[in-house]
Amino acid sequence: MNRPLYLHFKAGESGPFQTIPVMGIDSPLRHHKQGLQYTATGYGSRIPTRWKVRFAGRLYRVYCTIYSNIGTCWIRVDGEKVIVQD
Repeated sequence: MNRPLYLHFKAGESGPFQTIPVMGIDSPLRHHKQGLQYTATGYGSRIPTRWKVRFAGRLYRVYCTIYSNIGTCWIRVDGEKVIVQD
C-alpha cells in the first residue's frame, strides 16, 4: 500500500525551505514482517522504517530517530538529512 509523504528541505545554501509531495512505497524489512522492533527498546538514532520514497530518480529508505515519545523521520541525500513527514 502506497501513501503520499512530504519532503522538507532547504533549497540551496541561502534558499528558502521547500516542501514537495512524494509517494511513499511500502517496503517492509524482515523484522517488520515478523512484528518485531529494530532495537530492544524501540529507540535509536537510525531506525529503518517500512517506507521508501523516490526522490531525484532514486529510491531512499526512510529512517527515524526516536527518543522518548517523539520521532523524526528522514532520508539522507548527498550527505544532508531531508525530513520526511506524512
